[in-house]
Amino acid sequence: MAYPPPISSSLPQSSSKLHSSIFLNLSRNRFPPTTRARETGISRFRCSAGQTGFFTRLGRLIKEKAKSDVEKLFSGFSKTRDNLAVIDELLLYWNLSETDRVLDELEEALLVSDFGPRISIKIVDTLRNDILAGKLKSGKEIKDALKKNVLDFLTSKGNKTELQLGYRKPAVIMVVGVNGGGKTTSLGKLAHRLKNEGVKILMAAGDTFRAAASDQLEVWAERTGSEIVVGEGEKVKASSVLSQAVKRGKEKGFDVVLCDTSGRLHTNYSMMEELVACKRAITKVIPGAPNEILLVLDGTTGLNMLPQAREFNEVVGITGFILTKLDGSARGGCVVSVVDELGIPVKFVGVGEGLDDLQPFDAETFVDAIFS
Repeated sequence: MAYPPPISSSLPQSSSKLHSSIFLNLSRNRFPPTTRARETGISRFRCSAGQTGFFTRLGRLIKEKAKSDVEKLFSGFSKTRDNLAVIDELLLYWNLSETDRVLDELEEALLVSDFGPRISIKIVDTLRNDILAGKLKSGKEIKDALKKNVLDFLTSKGNKTELQLGYRKPAVIMVVGVNGGGKTTSLGKLAHRLKNEGVKILMAAGDTFRAAASDQLEVWAERTGSEIVVGEGEKVKASSVLSQAVKRGKEKGFDVVLCDTSGRLHTNYSMMEELVACKRAITKVIPGAPNEILLVLDGTTGLNMLPQAREFNEVVGITGFILTKLDGSARGGCVVSVVDELGIPVKFVGVGEGLDDLQPFDAETFVDAIFS
């Protein structure tokens, strides 16, 4: 059946700046979009994706700004840092005769902070070998070597921490994860960060299972001055919503399309297969998209996040992680574990409830924050 042409959604001219919510009545056979607008104060866009290297500069700019705000990361990882503070006490009066005892307790501190058995043992064995070889002769040298080991784990396998958004617009970012991990909130905070750099954003409410999800994303769209595509109807398919959103993003010259999806257990086969359909629908509109598939993981679950990460990666091919709620957890070592296990970089970490508390991940700053 031929689809009817889309109804024009151009907004009336007004001296007020407008925020648009685009609602799609997505039934099995028809996709007639309508538009409604709300007045908000939207700042002028300072740049567009059509400029050479825009996305490359955008990723670097976001990361550089985060480096200038290291206090957020330091405060966000305070509980993990408290757990690891025992290491300073162990190394303060370290001497060679107590090497085994000190290293055993250091290993225990790493395990308690969820670095995982494999990484903890490997780090301690490396330190022991260097001590016995005479390469490390003081507590300070041992701590410096410890920090370098952790940094090497993060940078050797997960060094592409900047958003990889390609060279054409719109760039498409798909956000996935289990229920309750902070997926929609993370998407909203990411929109806020991108909007501050002058990016023209379209949100797609692909969480069609949770009743309040679309309303929640609408609030974020209004707060960030973004447009949003929402599917109406009980049987609307998430893949249809995302497909229509990406089409609109392409036609209307948006810089970035942020696609929300329903939370799902990684053990639910049918729900995981729906993610494949969502990804396929996006790729059909823009070959090569989505540019990023970000998996949101709850930092309070520690190493329990690893089975989730493995399964999501097998199904849709994760390009980066967003680790949330780390400010409420003493298990920050899971950051190292998940990167080492899967070789996928952490892109952002959630270290608080504020709009600016979704911080771009920087490995060196992270290591300083947990071992300071």
